[in-house]
Amino acid sequence: MSPDTSKMRAVAVTKYGEVNNLQSIEVPKPSNPEGYDILVRIKACSVNPVDTKVRAGVYDDYPDYYDRAPKPPQILGFDAAGVVESAGPDVKKFKAGDEVFYAGSPIRHGSNAEFQLVDSRSVSFKPKSLDWGQAASMPLTWITAWEALVERMEIQEGEEAGILIVNGAGGVGSVASQIARCVLKLPVVVTTASREETVKFSKDVGGATHTVNHREDLVKQVKELELDVPIKYVFITHTPTSGYLAPAAKILAPFGKVCSIVQDQEMPMYGTEFMAKSLTFVWALLGTKPYHGVHPESHGKILERLKELLDNNEVKCHNTRKLKIDEDGVRKAHEIIEGGKAIGKVSLEF
Repeated sequence: MSPDTSKMRAVAVTKYGEVNNLQSIEVPKPSNPEGYDILVRIKACSVNPVDTKVRAGVYDDYPDYYDRAPKPPQILGFDAAGVVESAGPDVKKFKAGDEVFYAGSPIRHGSNAEFQLVDSRSVSFKPKSLDWGQAASMPLTWITAWEALVERMEIQEGEEAGILIVNGAGGVGSVASQIARCVLKLPVVVTTASREETVKFSKDVGGATHTVNHREDLVKQVKELELDVPIKYVFITHTPTSGYLAPAAKILAPFGKVCSIVQDQEMPMYGTEFMAKSLTFVWALLGTKPYHGVHPESHGKILERLKELLDNNEVKCHNTRKLKIDEDGVRKAHEIIEGGKAIGKVSLEF
């Protein structure tokens, strides 16, 4: 902790590029919260693929992201869990001392720091059943998956339908499969996994009913499952989106839907069954609501539901590794994600 109470320690990207550009710095502690903001003393955070892309200077989900984001040194990090220090005048739900978890805004300083200002409307009370690192692992991936399955693809609870989720052992994939199976009660949840450990994780933690190998012919493998219900949904959580569009079009039942969270310059639908089957393609991006200032209470409500599900032991946390919130820890977390072999989520704690 910084001895000067007007200052705080943070790990920030000082210049967009390589992982060594993440540096431990001392910056002014955020000022007293205004409006709906709360000031949170961070206990834990986690790192997501979006953080590595922002750090590298290649983040392209928004055409004007680097114009609107804080200039370097930029404190990264969406996910966090911590204790409320103080609350703005418009905040009714939270007070000093409350334990909370949340995913912050893409265009404000993030959670790789001792303190963070965040819009209280996107925040929920921390699940009592999770420790700090576990709680900090959940928000971004859960909100992303929830918006994709419930809001964008509009899957109805109890549908006699199946879903195929690309990268079932990843951060988003392993909670998307739980939403599909445990919340929406779909009878078939097929995920992709190529290694023994990822297959096991996708089934044991994610709750997948079936797995297929994304390194082999997906259409053939799904057909060989001889499923009792049609695959009506495909959720793409791993690059490249373009590589999964043609197989998805063959796998999906007529009027099915594909949702992706992975930006891609090529979107080859022509010459596939997309038109013939009247298929729908949609994007899902967690930052759309805070970026454009719409539906400010939405993320908080999604996390309130998540808290209930976790505390009732209806869904599982996908945190698999914990590091320390310091220069070395944040760099290591970025390296793990960029290595492409991460299972579940990596959290960091003070």
